[in-house]
Amino acid sequence: MKRQELIVSALDHGTVIDHIPCDRLFQVINLLHLDEMTSKVTIGYNLRSQKMGTKSIIKIADRFFTDEELNQLSVVAPNVTLTIIRDYEVVEKRSVSLPDELRGIVRCDNPKCITNNEPMSTLFHATDKERGVIQCHYCNHEQQIKQVKLV
Repeated sequence: MKRQELIVSALDHGTVIDHIPCDRLFQVINLLHLDEMTSKVTIGYNLRSQKMGTKSIIKIADRFFTDEELNQLSVVAPNVTLTIIRDYEVVEKRSVSLPDELRGIVRCDNPKCITNNEPMSTLFHATDKERGVIQCHYCNHEQQIKQVKLV
């Protein structure tokens, strides 16, 4: 039996998002509006991973992300690895983690919170990054990061 491999071309400029939990891949695709991209996007789903068991990966040509986009990404898929490629070389590699503060990214699920009743931006503080707990600055309501809805 012949062994078959999928060959994916290397990125000359762009971003690789690795170690995406498989159950979060499509949320990441929607969040980053990858369906609207005109450059090359390569998506790997249910790939073997020593670290996670299975993982997903996205390679995006000619696209780099702002800190705001990375903060949103950290909510949907915390602890992914982001690799920046320029001229076929890795110039930066880092873990995307939940920031201490989330401003205007997630909704408060407390219906009585002022952010749900007045035209104002939300603000949350990460109170327990290990367990993924954030707290609303205005009403002190705590939420699990896995349960939040993006603004």
